[in-house]
Amino acid sequence: MIKDLRIRFAIILVVLLGGLFYLMPTLSGYFGFPMPDFWKAPLPTKTLNLGLDLKGGMYLLLGVNLDEALDNSLDRMTVEIKGYLDNEKIPYSSVGRSGETGISVVITDPDKEGTVRDYIGKRYDYLDVADVVTNEGKTDITFTYNPKALTAFRQRTIEQTLETIRNRVDELGLAEPEITRQGDYDILIQLPGLSDPEAAKSLIKKVALLEFKLVDDKNDLDTALAGEIPEGDEILYEKVRDLETGRVIEEKPYLIETKTLMTGEAISDAGVRFDTSKGGRPYVQIEFNSAGEAHFAQVSGDNVGKRLAIILDNSVYSAPVIQTKITGGSAIITGNFNEEEAKNLAIVLRSGALPATITVQEERTVGPSLGADSIHKGFLATAVGLALVVLFMVLYYGVTGLVADTALILNFLIILAVLSAFQATLTLPGIAGIALTLGMAVDANVLINERIREELRLGKTPRAALEGGYDKAFATIMDANITTLIAGLVLFQFGTGPVKGFAVTLCIGIVATLFTAIFVTHSIFDFVMSRFRIKRLSI
Repeated sequence: MIKDLRIRFAIILVVLLGGLFYLMPTLSGYFGFPMPDFWKAPLPTKTLNLGLDLKGGMYLLLGVNLDEALDNSLDRMTVEIKGYLDNEKIPYSSVGRSGETGISVVITDPDKEGTVRDYIGKRYDYLDVADVVTNEGKTDITFTYNPKALTAFRQRTIEQTLETIRNRVDELGLAEPEITRQGDYDILIQLPGLSDPEAAKSLIKKVALLEFKLVDDKNDLDTALAGEIPEGDEILYEKVRDLETGRVIEEKPYLIETKTLMTGEAISDAGVRFDTSKGGRPYVQIEFNSAGEAHFAQVSGDNVGKRLAIILDNSVYSAPVIQTKITGGSAIITGNFNEEEAKNLAIVLRSGALPATITVQEERTVGPSLGADSIHKGFLATAVGLALVVLFMVLYYGVTGLVADTALILNFLIILAVLSAFQATLTLPGIAGIALTLGMAVDANVLINERIREELRLGKTPRAALEGGYDKAFATIMDANITTLIAGLVLFQFGTGPVKGFAVTLCIGIVATLFTAIFVTHSIFDFVMSRFRIKRLSI
């Protein structure tokens, strides 16, 4: 313990003022008094975050379709391998899927086997050669995912999905969203204060796979619609909407080449613009990154005079004719969508495409009135419990109990201040953690007071009794609080949702308890003893 009382009280004052400093925005909002004019960033301006159970909002548990992500990855590889074989003029009869995790490449020039294996081995170093069969002048090389690489791919897919969803939720402008992994392959989303759950759910789930493909104008569309689709082509549709009602009035078919020339991975930014020549109709302008800019310039330069379809989630948005090589590093997506649809499209393009579809496994919506009721009852229960404890300590221990109550209130202030400073989220289980912590803080003071009483019964002076009481209680208090702190850290590490909320306030509260119950109360007693001649303790 620091001997100099001035240093001790300076520490206590810094903690007290620091707590009030971080709680000012919350206290201002709760009690309705205005903040000073000078109180602006970088000073704390954010209020204490309230969880879903207190503020109301949406709870979603999402599952990621990892098999679909793997299918998409393998399909893109087959397209890229075909492009390589065509460019290198290596004859082949087929490139396609083999089983759930493999690709089969059948070349008709066995002498090129080494070349193909070298290319795929370097380009896709996570693929292993599973089998090679040569028969009747054809060599069938089968590649399959390395088991370790497959596990890493799944983990990477979850992380990419998590980051993409987090970027999209950030665009919604919510103050305290919580987006975390749940188990190995699920994602938990809590959106407190959300006013439009359906719009948010639609935005979060949108796959947003953007592709640029050529329209096949060489073959007849009507023949393809009749069922005779040329090899290497597919039929996709553009949804034509009524601009006033937003209702789909027509689905316009296109014959599209399946080969993907570019994807949305090349996009660096996307925003909504308005075409003044068409009555302010909204469109989305996309900007490519440096690699995407060069790639788009090459694609547009190689296909002048052809129609380039801009496809999002297998739906054609527009198919303009490439008039000239485009080197500006940008493109536009037009369509029959309103401003809100254009805004959401820009959001998903900016935040990136989900690597696979996601499914809602569990969904709950908490209304704001229920959340307000939870806040009221939770804080009422804490306030009543605190008031009863304060009253008991004063009645049972007298002035010494009043000192313990002072430390208890400071403890409560420190917990809320730390939550506000680190922008942690206060939940209903978190309030339970605060109540438990205050009970433990009182228990520490009760233990100290009882030890002081024992020392006084032995005939010691008040100062000696105080020192003896603190010395004898110190080890017991530390043991009890440290073991509880370890339990709280384990709950925080391995728990989820409400369990973490409880663990956060419990751990903060235990540290605050050790400071207030031992350091603060001891300092107050030492100050009184040094300034006044105390012959009898009120305990």
